[in-house]
Amino acid sequence: MRLKHLKTLHPAQDGAERVMAMCWSPNNKRLAVCTADRTVLLFDASGEKRDKFSTKPADSAYGKKSYVVKGMVFSPDSTKIAVAQSDNIVFVYKVGEDWGEKKVICNKFICQSAATCITWPSEGPLVIGLSEGRVRVAHAKNNKTTTLYNSDSYVVSLTSNISGKGVISGHADGSVVRFFFDDEGSGDLQGKIIIHTCPPYALVWAAQSIIAA
Repeated sequence: MRLKHLKTLHPAQDGAERVMAMCWSPNNKRLAVCTADRTVLLFDASGEKRDKFSTKPADSAYGKKSYVVKGMVFSPDSTKIAVAQSDNIVFVYKVGEDWGEKKVICNKFICQSAATCITWPSEGPLVIGLSEGRVRVAHAKNNKTTTLYNSDSYVVSLTSNISGKGVISGHADGSVVRFFFDDEGSGDLQGKIIIHTCPPYALVWAAQSIIAA
C-alpha cells in the first residue's frame, strides 16, 4: 500500500495533544477534529473547513481546561457527534444534515469514571469505555445507560464489527473482550478472546480477523 499526502487540514502547533480526537461520518461527507482548545472543527470530504463548535465541561463551574476529550464518534445517520470526556461525561451534539445548522446538546450521559473511548455501532446503541474498566451502553432515546460488561482493567479502545451488531474492547492489561448484540448465527464466543502483548490502543474488527496495535 502506498499513501500519498494530499493536503494539510490543520496547521501544526506547539505542545502535546494538539489534536485530541478525530472521526469520519458514516456517510463519508464530514471529518470532525477536536483541537487542544476543546473545539470541534468540521471539514467536508475535500478537506475544507466548513463549521465548528465548542465542547463543554460536565460542570459549568469549571473551565475548559478541566477536562480532556478522549474520543469522538458520529451517529449512524451522521447527524450527531458523541464526545467522550475525562470529566466523567459523554455529550451528544446534534450537528444536523447541512452546514451551518445550530449545534445543540441532545443527550448527556454521566459516567462513574472518565470516559476513555467510544463507538457507535450502526445497528446498536452508543458504547462507552471507562477508566474503571467497565463498558457501558447509552440509549439516546431515553437518555439511560446500562453496563454491557465489567472488567478490572482500564478500557483503552473500542470498535464494532462491519455489521454493527458486535463490539470489542481493548484493555490496559492487554485483554480484548468481545460482545454481540446479535451473533447472526455465527456461534462465536463472547467474553475475553485474546490477551495482547501490550495494551491494544487501536482495534479493527474486519470481516475475517481482528487487528490490534
